[in-house]
Amino acid sequence: MELKVRFPVDDQVLSTLHALAFGSAAGDVQPWAARLERHALTWVGAFDNEQLIGFVQVCWDGGAHAFVLDTAVHPDHGRRGIGRLLVARAADEARAAGCEWLHVDYEPHLTDFYVGACGFSPTDAALLRLRG
Repeated sequence: MELKVRFPVDDQVLSTLHALAFGSAAGDVQPWAARLERHALTWVGAFDNEQLIGFVQVCWDGGAHAFVLDTAVHPDHGRRGIGRLLVARAADEARAAGCEWLHVDYEPHLTDFYVGACGFSPTDAALLRLRG
Protein backbone atom coordinates (compact mmCIF):
# COMPACT_ATOMS: atom_id res chain seq x y z
CA MET A 1 0.00 0.00 0.00
CA GLU A 2 1.29 3.44 -0.96
CA LEU A 3 0.07 6.88 0.14
CA LYS A 4 0.08 9.65 -2.47
CA VAL A 5 -0.47 13.33 -1.72
CA ARG A 6 -2.32 15.58 -4.19
CA PHE A 7 -2.46 12.76 -6.73
CA PRO A 8 -4.29 13.30 -10.06
CA VAL A 9 -7.93 12.52 -9.30
CA ASP A 10 -10.17 10.47 -11.57
CA ASP A 11 -13.72 11.65 -10.80
CA GLN A 12 -15.29 8.27 -11.66
CA VAL A 13 -12.88 6.28 -9.51
CA LEU A 14 -13.18 8.57 -6.48
CA SER A 15 -16.98 8.78 -6.81
CA THR A 16 -17.16 4.98 -6.80
CA LEU A 17 -14.85 4.66 -3.79
CA HIS A 18 -16.84 7.29 -1.89
CA ALA A 19 -20.14 5.51 -2.61
CA LEU A 20 -18.73 2.13 -1.53
CA ALA A 21 -17.12 3.49 1.63
CA PHE A 22 -20.26 5.34 2.73
CA GLY A 23 -22.60 2.49 1.82
CA SER A 24 -24.55 4.39 -0.79
CA ALA A 25 -25.48 3.34 -4.28
CA ALA A 26 -23.03 4.31 -6.96
CA GLY A 27 -24.68 7.18 -8.73
CA ASP A 28 -23.67 10.42 -10.29
CA VAL A 29 -20.03 11.09 -10.88
CA GLN A 30 -19.00 14.07 -8.76
CA PRO A 31 -16.51 16.71 -9.96
CA TRP A 32 -13.90 15.76 -7.35
CA ALA A 33 -10.82 17.00 -9.21
CA ALA A 34 -12.22 20.50 -9.73
CA ARG A 35 -13.52 20.74 -6.16
CA LEU A 36 -10.24 19.61 -4.65
CA GLU A 37 -8.17 22.01 -6.73
CA ARG A 38 -10.46 24.86 -5.76
CA HIS A 39 -11.15 24.18 -2.08
CA ALA A 40 -8.69 21.69 -0.58
CA LEU A 41 -5.43 22.38 1.15
CA THR A 42 -4.45 18.83 0.27
CA TRP A 43 -5.74 15.34 -0.25
CA VAL A 44 -4.22 11.91 0.28
CA GLY A 45 -4.94 8.65 -1.48
CA ALA A 46 -4.10 5.11 -0.46
CA PHE A 47 -3.23 2.89 -3.40
CA ASP A 48 -2.83 -0.86 -3.71
CA ASN A 49 -1.21 -1.76 -7.03
CA GLU A 50 -2.29 1.61 -8.46
CA GLN A 51 -5.93 1.03 -7.38
CA LEU A 52 -7.40 3.77 -5.17
CA ILE A 53 -8.49 2.07 -1.93
CA GLY A 54 -8.61 5.04 0.45
CA PHE A 55 -8.97 8.80 0.45
CA VAL A 56 -9.11 11.83 2.72
CA GLN A 57 -9.13 15.54 2.00
CA VAL A 58 -8.21 18.55 4.10
CA CYS A 59 -9.89 21.91 3.56
CA TRP A 60 -8.82 25.03 5.41
CA ASP A 61 -9.56 28.62 6.23
CA GLY A 62 -6.29 29.86 4.75
CA GLY A 63 -4.84 30.28 8.23
CA ALA A 64 -4.65 28.26 11.42
CA HIS A 65 -7.63 25.92 10.93
CA ALA A 66 -7.87 22.87 8.69
CA PHE A 67 -10.74 20.39 8.39
CA VAL A 68 -10.73 16.66 7.63
CA LEU A 69 -13.41 15.63 5.14
CA ASP A 70 -14.46 12.50 3.28
CA THR A 71 -12.27 9.92 4.99
CA ALA A 72 -13.06 6.81 2.97
CA VAL A 73 -11.61 3.30 2.73
CA HIS A 74 -12.84 0.65 0.31
CA PRO A 75 -14.82 -1.93 2.34
CA ASP A 76 -12.61 -4.77 1.04
CA HIS A 77 -9.60 -3.03 2.66
CA GLY A 78 -11.18 -1.92 5.94
CA ARG A 79 -9.91 -2.63 9.44
CA ARG A 80 -6.25 -2.63 8.33
CA GLY A 81 -5.22 0.82 9.61
CA ILE A 82 -5.48 2.51 6.23
CA GLY A 83 -7.88 5.19 7.46
CA ARG A 84 -5.60 6.00 10.39
CA LEU A 85 -2.59 6.29 8.05
CA LEU A 86 -4.55 8.56 5.72
CA VAL A 87 -5.60 10.89 8.54
CA ALA A 88 -2.07 10.93 10.01
CA ARG A 89 -0.58 11.88 6.64
CA ALA A 90 -3.27 14.53 6.16
CA ALA A 91 -2.40 15.94 9.60
CA ASP A 92 1.29 16.04 8.65
CA GLU A 93 0.44 17.94 5.47
CA ALA A 94 -1.74 20.45 7.35
CA ARG A 95 1.01 20.95 9.94
CA ALA A 96 3.59 21.52 7.18
CA ALA A 97 1.28 24.15 5.65
CA GLY A 98 1.37 26.07 8.94
CA CYS A 99 -2.02 25.08 10.32
CA GLU A 100 -2.37 25.05 14.09
CA TRP A 101 -5.63 23.11 14.41
CA LEU A 102 -7.12 20.15 12.56
CA HIS A 103 -10.85 19.73 13.03
CA VAL A 104 -13.09 16.80 12.21
CA ASP A 105 -16.83 16.23 12.55
CA TYR A 106 -17.94 12.63 12.85
CA GLU A 107 -20.90 10.50 13.77
CA PRO A 108 -20.88 8.85 17.23
CA HIS A 109 -20.03 5.39 15.87
CA LEU A 110 -16.71 6.81 14.60
CA THR A 111 -15.52 8.08 17.99
CA ASP A 112 -13.17 5.14 18.52
CA PHE A 113 -11.58 5.83 15.14
CA TYR A 114 -11.09 9.60 15.35
CA VAL A 115 -10.50 9.93 19.11
CA GLY A 116 -8.95 6.55 19.84
CA ALA A 117 -6.98 5.65 16.71
CA CYS A 118 -6.28 9.11 15.28
CA GLY A 119 -5.75 11.06 18.50
CA PHE A 120 -8.34 13.81 18.13
CA SER A 121 -9.75 15.35 21.31
CA PRO A 122 -13.54 15.21 21.56
CA THR A 123 -15.21 18.62 21.55
CA ASP A 124 -18.72 19.97 21.51
CA ALA A 125 -19.87 21.07 18.09
CA ALA A 126 -23.10 22.06 16.40
CA LEU A 127 -24.60 21.52 12.96
CA LEU A 128 -27.16 23.52 11.01
CA ARG A 129 -28.85 21.76 8.08
CA LEU A 130 -29.20 24.24 5.22
CA ARG A 131 -31.14 22.10 2.74
CA GLY A 132 -33.34 19.04 2.74
